[in-house]
Amino acid sequence: MLRSTLGAFLPPLQPVHTDSASASAFSCPHLKDFGEEVEKEPKDDLELQSSHLRVSNRSNNNRRREPNNCSSSVGESTNSSAVPASSSSSSSTSGFPPSFSLLSAPRSMWQEAIRRKHYLLDRAGVSGGVQKGECGVGGGGGQGKRNRSPDWLYESYYCMSQQHPLIVFLLLIVMGACLALLTVFFASGLNIADHVAFVITVPTALAIFLAVFVLVCIESIFKKLLRVFSLVIWACLVAMGYLFMFSGGIICPWDQVSFFLFIVFVVYTMLPFSVRDAVIASVLTSASHTIVLSVCMSSTAKHMEPIVWQILANVIIFLCGNMAGAYHKHLMELALKQTYEDTCNCIKSPIKLEFEKRQQERLLLSLLPAHIARVMKAEIIQRLKGPNFGQMENTNNFHNLYVQRHTNVSILYADIVGFTQLATDCSPGELVHTLNELFGKFDQIAKENECMRIKILGDCYYCVSGLPESLPNHAKNCVKMGLDMCEAIKKVRDATGVDINMRVGVHSGNVLCGVIGLQKWQYDVWSHDVTLANHMEAGGVPGRVHITSVTLEHLNGSYKVEDGEGQERDPYLKEHGVLTYLVINPKVERLSPQHHYRSRNTPYGTKMRASVRMTRYLESWGAAKPFANLHHRDSMTNENGKINTTDVPLGQYHFQRRSERTKSQKKRFEEELNERMIRTFDGINSQKQWLKSEDIQRISLFFHNKSLEKEYRATTLPAFKYYVTCACLIFFCIFIVQILVLPKTTILGISFGMAFLILSLILFICFMGHFLHCSKSTSASWMWLLRSSVIIANKPWPRITLTMTTTALILIMAVFNMFFLGDNAVPQDPVYNSSNESQIYQNRQQVNPNGKNNFYLPYLIYSCILGLISCSVFLRINYELKMIIMLAAVVVYNVIILQTHASLLDDYSRFLYETESLDRPGVLKDLKTMGSISLFIFFITLLVLARQNEYYCRLDFLWKNKFKKECEEIETMENLNRVLLENVLPAHVAEHFLARNWKNEDLYHQSYDLVCVMFASIPDFKEFYTESDVNKEGLECLRLLNEIIADFDELLSKPKFSGVEKIKTIGSTYMAATGLNASSGSEYASQELDRQYMHIGTMVEFAFALVGKLDIINKHSFNDFKLRVGINHGPVIAGVIGAQKPQYDIWGNTVNVASRMDSTGVLGKIQVTEETSRILLTLGYMCSCRGIINVKGKGELQTYFVHTEMSRSLSQGNVMP
Repeated sequence: MLRSTLGAFLPPLQPVHTDSASASAFSCPHLKDFGEEVEKEPKDDLELQSSHLRVSNRSNNNRRREPNNCSSSVGESTNSSAVPASSSSSSSTSGFPPSFSLLSAPRSMWQEAIRRKHYLLDRAGVSGGVQKGECGVGGGGGQGKRNRSPDWLYESYYCMSQQHPLIVFLLLIVMGACLALLTVFFASGLNIADHVAFVITVPTALAIFLAVFVLVCIESIFKKLLRVFSLVIWACLVAMGYLFMFSGGIICPWDQVSFFLFIVFVVYTMLPFSVRDAVIASVLTSASHTIVLSVCMSSTAKHMEPIVWQILANVIIFLCGNMAGAYHKHLMELALKQTYEDTCNCIKSPIKLEFEKRQQERLLLSLLPAHIARVMKAEIIQRLKGPNFGQMENTNNFHNLYVQRHTNVSILYADIVGFTQLATDCSPGELVHTLNELFGKFDQIAKENECMRIKILGDCYYCVSGLPESLPNHAKNCVKMGLDMCEAIKKVRDATGVDINMRVGVHSGNVLCGVIGLQKWQYDVWSHDVTLANHMEAGGVPGRVHITSVTLEHLNGSYKVEDGEGQERDPYLKEHGVLTYLVINPKVERLSPQHHYRSRNTPYGTKMRASVRMTRYLESWGAAKPFANLHHRDSMTNENGKINTTDVPLGQYHFQRRSERTKSQKKRFEEELNERMIRTFDGINSQKQWLKSEDIQRISLFFHNKSLEKEYRATTLPAFKYYVTCACLIFFCIFIVQILVLPKTTILGISFGMAFLILSLILFICFMGHFLHCSKSTSASWMWLLRSSVIIANKPWPRITLTMTTTALILIMAVFNMFFLGDNAVPQDPVYNSSNESQIYQNRQQVNPNGKNNFYLPYLIYSCILGLISCSVFLRINYELKMIIMLAAVVVYNVIILQTHASLLDDYSRFLYETESLDRPGVLKDLKTMGSISLFIFFITLLVLARQNEYYCRLDFLWKNKFKKECEEIETMENLNRVLLENVLPAHVAEHFLARNWKNEDLYHQSYDLVCVMFASIPDFKEFYTESDVNKEGLECLRLLNEIIADFDELLSKPKFSGVEKIKTIGSTYMAATGLNASSGSEYASQELDRQYMHIGTMVEFAFALVGKLDIINKHSFNDFKLRVGINHGPVIAGVIGAQKPQYDIWGNTVNVASRMDSTGVLGKIQVTEETSRILLTLGYMCSCRGIINVKGKGELQTYFVHTEMSRSLSQGNVMP
């Protein structure tokens, strides 16, 4: 029954037959920033895959006209196991509901969508679309429809975590008080006939509160009738107060003040009223009590002065109760709001962490196969967490080598014939777009034929079949892929009239595959078989697939072939006696070479530039853009509950209607978040503090983790000064009350004066630091006050000391003057009785004509109650400390009331009732009984509130602590993503893709006017590389190459080489460039000449450093490798291509000439062009002319050698700013 108070379990979800169109998601404002990012990139894997099934069989023209019916179905379909029928309240916040599935039957999809809607509406307190008493932040009802409550999730959380437990505890306290009154009544032996009103009122109230308690424990009824319950409880309490006042004896000005003070206080702290409603109810309660008593007393009393002082004292007490209650409500709502926000952050952070992990997986898997990515990922995380983290330390002198050997694979090399000429006519955007479309299409073909793309080298594309898992038909896959590539290029040629073709070479054998170096990882393959496949492409025929005899054997007659005569076209094939064949495409007839170059009528016309025709045609292929899914938050899990790492499919899905995808994606995302938050909030409701918890002890609320407990107690508390301020205000109210009712004695003035002095000093110390901090100039002599304030806010023990001092002083002063009142202060009080008021008042004046200072005793008890309330205003102070202080105070007060000063109270009661028909007052009019009961009621109430507050303070701290750790993990993941991205791209390009405002419809490309490009190769390594059992089939040779490349990469981390950007490695060749991070355009042209060319000198210095590194490696490895370097400078085009494996590259004549400077160079020399040599001479370098050499594709060029024996360190100062 006590479902919300003693345990939270999710309700079973039953199908509800309702309009599915209304099953929209609710929104959480605290997660809006995260949800908006979904809207930026709405492409969902499942959506796109579903669209692909429909689109792939249609032509391009039909595809544009086809309506999109995918989004709505996806957005409203869920997995049938998304929300279990009974979910435990201890559901982990890291668990995420399974995602939507397109594979479910239509009926189950609709049923699950309806079940999800019913679940969300039920948790939000909505019934049938209209709600008569919806939970509000302050219990505000009457908000019928869901759209009237913008933050329904917080309202539901506030309702069930704060309002529901507190109202339950209030009912328990009131029912316990009623039982206590009945017990005392029957134990005292009072005559029932004389107290009929009491006997009727208390049991009736007990029955009403018991009925309300039963209804409140039913969660659905509580949500619907929240305001009704609040009003009923408040009205019953007020009615009880007036019934108590007018029954059981005579009426006095102090009558039932403590009970009405209790009503005022619980209206603020325990009843689910809004702040406005609480103020109204409390003011009505206190004002009605004051007015009723004033009317009753003023109608008969002849001496009004004592009554006026008592009524004023009542007003001060009620004002104090309103102030303390409002203060408590305001701070508790702030604390709960903070807990809610921290909880939202904690729920959002695992989602973000999950996304970061998936994003990191996507990035890593876009670079490397999974089997290598896992190992390298662990090493990157280790490096990010610090050099001494974990035990994965490399104990040898070698860098880690991530290379594996695979046998029985087929290697395909493909080169686009005629593309170099086409590229010269392309603008930067056209070139990058063309390459991305072409290689995106090739990636799609590779995926269809179970091939893995290895690398893109300019316009060369090579891939392998049989990696990472062996495939029996690897040779067929590569041949089929080669034929498909030739077909694709043929379609481009026929459609555009551009004279391009495809030359493909395939060989089968063994490879070493993996990653070498420390930066700009690129998965690569090495072996003699890879070299042979490369030469098969070079010796091939445009438009044909050129294969070796080994590959032919693996085809098992699947394709017809003819002699390839590759030895006539490539000397390497001739030298090694390789037999080659050309595959006959079974789909088309063999075309003559002349047919390839004949003129055609193209649909784009011949007046356009070839690059324009090419670009426009390739747009129809719709290849995906690089990093298009970098900020893509798809459904968190797939139908199996595993993280979905599916790559975003290619671009034919561009034709889907974007707005529908956006709406569906955002709706699904919000629903998943809201369900997760609801389950989490069910698990952290206030009832959990009474149940077993993994983090918090049930009784003491201490953390099980001692270090966490120590950290919690050491938490800074800047609001402590406001606690002291509120306590001092309560003390001031006690002072006014006692000044109004107590005899004016010297002890009274001295005691309160000393107390004021001590409290003023505490307030001064607490606030002086704040004032000095705000002051522009602070004297050094006042710095100790600033330090004292800081210590109080930051250290627990000073706060505890001041708390104990302040509360002890207030509690003592509440009864201190009671011990110094003389015997002459016999209580005399004008009283009221409806039957014989004149007679009673006159008799009392005759008994004791001195009518002054005779009504202080009840107000000393009320001062004790106010003293207890002052303990509760220290909200963030330890719960056990407040409990000990209040318990000690209640015990001492009861000893005073029931023992030490019992005779004084008995004399006062006899005085009041000596002329009454009743021999003694009833339970409700007995000062000792009601004083003791009132103290215990306030003690229990304040104890419940203190424990509730302590629990949420600790829960808030727990969420913040968890959020902090998850933020650290998220930061690690973000850094990992950045490292991975910057390992593919230069830093400034990575920033472009990491930015939130970039459009993934645009390809990244950049033109540079002055970039220096270097190719540094180790030709001797080809002879060094052998494959035998001794060197593990070439693995140990690659280990040495890994050491060389890694040492080269380490140079990049030096500040002087920060401008050097590694582009890639090709076998044993190292490619780098400088000037890629420089400004461009007019800003660049305005720089001084030396400053423009400074990066060329940096590149030469880097080449010198490479030579030095290689010499050191030669000494340690007993080798004699020589570096051959080629450098050139000029304009280049930089860009990122490839969606499956994004790759940053640079293109242009400058790059081609730099490569030729290397390939035509001399070992141990740095060869440069004539233009580059002129600039180096101005920078202080010495160059010698080599002469005129023949460069492939460029004709005869005059080149120069840079003197490598000279040092640049001295001359560099001439050009450095």
